[in-house]
Amino acid sequence: TSNMRADIMEKIVSLSDGEHIPELQQYLSSLTDDQLTTVVTNSALKGKDIGAMVKSIFKGNHVPLSLSHEGASRRLLLYQHCIPLCESGDLQTEVASDIIGLLMLETHNLPGPSLAQLASLFVDAIKLGKMGSGKSLELFPTVLTALAATEALSYGKGELSGEEYKKQLINSLCSSRWDPQCVIHLTTMFRDVPLAPEELQFLVEKVLRMFLKLDLQEIPPLVYQLLLLAAKGCKKQVLEGIISYFKEQDLRQKEEQKDGESMEVEVQSIPQDQLRHVEGTAILHIVFAVRLDQELGREFLKSVKEFSHPYLCPFSIALLLSVARIQRYEEQLFDFLKGAITKGFKDEHLQQGSKFLQDLLPQRCSLAQMILDTVKNSVFGWDHVTQGLVQLGFILMDAFGPKAGPFGKTATEGVNATAKTPTQQACRLGGHILLEGFKMHEPIRGEILEQVLNRLVTKTASPVTHFIDLLSDIVVSAPMILLESSSKVTETFDHLSYLPLATVQGLLKAVQPLLKVSMSMKDALILVLRKAMFSSQLDGRKSAVTGFLLLLKNFRVLGSMASSQASQAISSSQVQVDVHSRYNSAANEAFCLEILSSLRRCLGQQADVRLMLYEGFHDVLRRNSQLASSIMQTLLSQVRRYYEPEQDLLPPVKLELCIGAQGDQVFLQEPLAHLLSCTVHCLLWYQGMRRSARPNAGGSDDDDDEEEGGFQDELQSILESITRRMIKCELEDFELDKSAEFSLSSVGVKNSIYAVLVMGVYEVLIEYNFTKANYSKSLFEELLELFSRYNKLSEILKEKSGKGKSSKSPRSLLSMGFVSTLLTALFRDSAQSREEALLVLRSSGDFLRYAVSVALQKITQLEETGHTDGPDGQNTDKTFHHLCDITSVLMWRYTNIPCAVEDAGKKEKRCSVSLLCLEGLLRIFSTGQQRYPARVAQLLSPGNASVTEKTAFYIRQFQRALFTQLNGGEEDFNSKEAQLLVNILSVLSRQLEPSSQQFVQMITWTVKICKETSFEDIAFSKGLLSLLFSLHVLYKSPVSLLWELCQDIHSQLGDIDQDLEVEKQSHFAIVNMKTASPTTLLVLSQVGKVLDEVDWLITKKKGQLVPDRLSSGDATQAAGQQDPVEKALTLQLGTLLTALNELVQTALPSGVCTNTLLGELSRTYTILTTLVKYPQVCVCPLKSLIPLYFQVKLSGSHLTPQCYSFITYVQAKLLRETKAIPNLIYSIEQYEKYLITLSKKSKVNLMQYMKLSTSRDFRINAATLEAALQEHDNSQQCLTPHIQVRFEEDTCVSAGLSLLSL
Repeated sequence: TSNMRADIMEKIVSLSDGEHIPELQQYLSSLTDDQLTTVVTNSALKGKDIGAMVKSIFKGNHVPLSLSHEGASRRLLLYQHCIPLCESGDLQTEVASDIIGLLMLETHNLPGPSLAQLASLFVDAIKLGKMGSGKSLELFPTVLTALAATEALSYGKGELSGEEYKKQLINSLCSSRWDPQCVIHLTTMFRDVPLAPEELQFLVEKVLRMFLKLDLQEIPPLVYQLLLLAAKGCKKQVLEGIISYFKEQDLRQKEEQKDGESMEVEVQSIPQDQLRHVEGTAILHIVFAVRLDQELGREFLKSVKEFSHPYLCPFSIALLLSVARIQRYEEQLFDFLKGAITKGFKDEHLQQGSKFLQDLLPQRCSLAQMILDTVKNSVFGWDHVTQGLVQLGFILMDAFGPKAGPFGKTATEGVNATAKTPTQQACRLGGHILLEGFKMHEPIRGEILEQVLNRLVTKTASPVTHFIDLLSDIVVSAPMILLESSSKVTETFDHLSYLPLATVQGLLKAVQPLLKVSMSMKDALILVLRKAMFSSQLDGRKSAVTGFLLLLKNFRVLGSMASSQASQAISSSQVQVDVHSRYNSAANEAFCLEILSSLRRCLGQQADVRLMLYEGFHDVLRRNSQLASSIMQTLLSQVRRYYEPEQDLLPPVKLELCIGAQGDQVFLQEPLAHLLSCTVHCLLWYQGMRRSARPNAGGSDDDDDEEEGGFQDELQSILESITRRMIKCELEDFELDKSAEFSLSSVGVKNSIYAVLVMGVYEVLIEYNFTKANYSKSLFEELLELFSRYNKLSEILKEKSGKGKSSKSPRSLLSMGFVSTLLTALFRDSAQSREEALLVLRSSGDFLRYAVSVALQKITQLEETGHTDGPDGQNTDKTFHHLCDITSVLMWRYTNIPCAVEDAGKKEKRCSVSLLCLEGLLRIFSTGQQRYPARVAQLLSPGNASVTEKTAFYIRQFQRALFTQLNGGEEDFNSKEAQLLVNILSVLSRQLEPSSQQFVQMITWTVKICKETSFEDIAFSKGLLSLLFSLHVLYKSPVSLLWELCQDIHSQLGDIDQDLEVEKQSHFAIVNMKTASPTTLLVLSQVGKVLDEVDWLITKKKGQLVPDRLSSGDATQAAGQQDPVEKALTLQLGTLLTALNELVQTALPSGVCTNTLLGELSRTYTILTTLVKYPQVCVCPLKSLIPLYFQVKLSGSHLTPQCYSFITYVQAKLLRETKAIPNLIYSIEQYEKYLITLSKKSKVNLMQYMKLSTSRDFRINAATLEAALQEHDNSQQCLTPHIQVRFEEDTCVSAGLSLLSL
């Protein structure tokens, strides 16, 4: 009954309190086990006096009675009863804690067998999953510690020491099944258990295996406990385990997402947001642990560096970036990431360029993609990662951005250029990280924007195009967000007049969409630009003009005609401001006219500033047609200054006003031709616009017509008058006859400026009159007159400059659009009505050549800078459209009128039109690949065929042309044309998919041509072989091809031993006496590339060995199986050694050829040395000796002896010393040294094929020595003892001594 239990309890407690220990002992022994346990349970459940009760029971079972069996078993009983009681969950928490605390205090008093029983109780409870709350587990470490201290315990039939017994228990515990619920409790518990290193490792492996059985939300607390446990050791293992768990979860989640998208159902065993939050918390735990435990940080760094690639995944990158916020690791981790990123891109680059590597190693997930995944994942509240991402983005952009070229010039990449090199890709990645980060994370936006703007302002010495591109992307992606930080942008405006012009243009273009919606920003800019107009720096004034022109283009006045370019990149949904409302347009008009009046002042400034205005006005007109009247009036008044109104006077322009002088310096003051060009384009555009508007205008525009027609008529009559009089002008009228000098004196400079201006004026008139002529025969005859004047002057300039430095012809002023129209008219226009007029132009070979060469000039400019001069030159779409037209015209002209037909009957030395067309096509194809990679198909031809099909069609045309050339015999062979064709074929073949049938046809055709063509043309053969190599590496490894070429070179150039007859072999007819040496250099550069690949593979293989050691299960490969990478390495090197063996025996001309060969031989031996060291890194050395054996035999019995004969041959021919020889000897000797080491280690005699190297420190010339001795005899006038000089291959010691004795 409950009363009875209460009585027992009271009696026990009162006896204990009164220190009546004997009575207590007696009373306790009178109670049965059941009675005792019931009392304890009751007391515990009520939570009353349980502490006193437990203490009393311990007191009553204390020494000396405990020596008896009864006391010990009673105490054990208490433990056995209390532990499940605490686990049952029926007690209040503090009650359970009290009980466990009291039990802990008494544990060390228990005898060994009791401890053993107690420990087994725990182990069994854990195995059966009865440790639900884990409360009583706090007691287990105390039990184990006490157990380890006991001296001997019976175990089975024998005895074990306490320490050993503890080991057995832990082993049994870690081998058994754990209930997922108690994993965290057990991990916590083991922190207090003293563990040997191997026990700890066993335990950590067990816990890491349990990760997969737990729910996601249980992972962070387990990670936390595991990190605390790692204070004992196994730090590396813990970190790697956590990372590989999350790596696996990420992959599974990605797969599920993919499956879900493809099947259109949700299959989510891992919810993405939950996984990301768990990862975020785990990262915080690890970072916290690393902050507190330096040793853990060091292990982390070591692991990261050791297994860089297998270790990296979006999770570990996030972890790296978080740890990098700890100052002492920051620099090392960012350096590591920077290195890993460039290495990743370099590896990709290498693999993409070699079929051999692609087949051997699978393409891994790229590091760049992982980093971008980390950016995406960080949106789930990973604020601790975002800071690191920003830092990484800027580190990449700063380190790998474009560099300033020589003389401060920057290599212009242009907006459309794609990132090709690993450094460009790394810079582009930095930009992507920052852009994505900006879009996703509000807190870092301000910092990103500030840093970008700071760099634009401070980095004036190096190019900042990559930062401008980033700013532009930010503006387009989030204009409204930027408006919140508009003050930062306006602060940057204050520096405009001090920045380089290119930066100003880029910056204003980037922020231009914001100016439309932010009045305050626009006003701030205008203030700055007005100040800049009066800057003392020329660049400052140019910046002002740039800014004002940009504003004029983008603020449209009411009634302006819409234009494709007027709509800006920002959609109205992003910006809730109606820019084109009536009020705004009226305000815009006042604003635009005010800007125009500011710009008029510039017409009195330096030529550079005026030039910018003339180049910008046409674009402004096209966007803002309402400004036509004021712009045209401005241009008209400027033209009047330089126009000679007196109709009978020649020349019709006042050239002397166009130049200025200061001291003895003469300089250009007014770019007259550009002024006329701008006027002509604006006028033509304006007339076209009026014509298209007139049908709808009705009669209301008459007043306007009169007012505006004034400038229209006047300009027309001025241009007609200039045309008429320029045709009459002779060169003497410009003081430019054949006797004029064009030196660097002031007179020469003045004449050069005049000549360029006059030529420009002629060009502008040609374009204007062609457009106005409307295919009239008489007007075309006048046009030819203009051209003949232009041509005469051009010839004089060429002739005069030819004597001095070669100077480029000045940039043509024809517009890209006109060039396209003109070429189409000259070559493709078959309309009957226009034939007679066009015949006039077509009959002039010079004019045709001129038209094509201007096209060539425009295309080259487009390729280099991404835009062309003249109207619409900055408009990518229009330029591309013109480029497509020019392509089809040039292609038609070349295929329909081949060079052979055109050159027949002409004795001119000049470049034929067909050849110019071909050169144009080459430039176009490479421009297309560089600037418009996504639109190449459209460039080749309209229609829906694939790029590969279109390219194959073009390739067939050019193959046919080349075939015709090669069939015509060597005397009719046009080397320049053949080289152009080969270059075009190599550019086009880059567009074929290497796996396509067309690619295989292309390579088969190239091999056939190389085998059958025997022309002795060095440039052509080099081009053809380069094409063959570039195709071959994408098809399969080129080593066998190299071997055949080496045999051909050997048979053509003969052997270093002149008495030896070389077996005549000819695989490739293209290798002959004349082309063999240049071919050798090409072959050796390919050998270099193959060696790069082999070296890369060995490094990769070594890198894999370290992680393989961790999972040693995979290391034991079947003995008979050979690793595919090792097999491929053996074949590559074996064939390469055989090929080099041919070259080493060849009588190569001394100089570049021999030096390059010696260099490549040194590299080959260095790589062989690495291979010989490699088995020592391997897990099982003997396995990798099989492929080595083959290499050693080849190198030892064939290559090394030949190398020494070759060295002797080179030394005999070379007059000066070359470093390449000692380098080669050193490489050979290093190789042999490591071979000896390996032979000893592996007990395999690898040296049996090696003939030990001969010393080559010096060479003794017998004749010279004899002469020296003779001289010595004569001078001494006495007999010297006879010196025997033995010349032996192995040693020259005695000879050295003889020389010393002299």
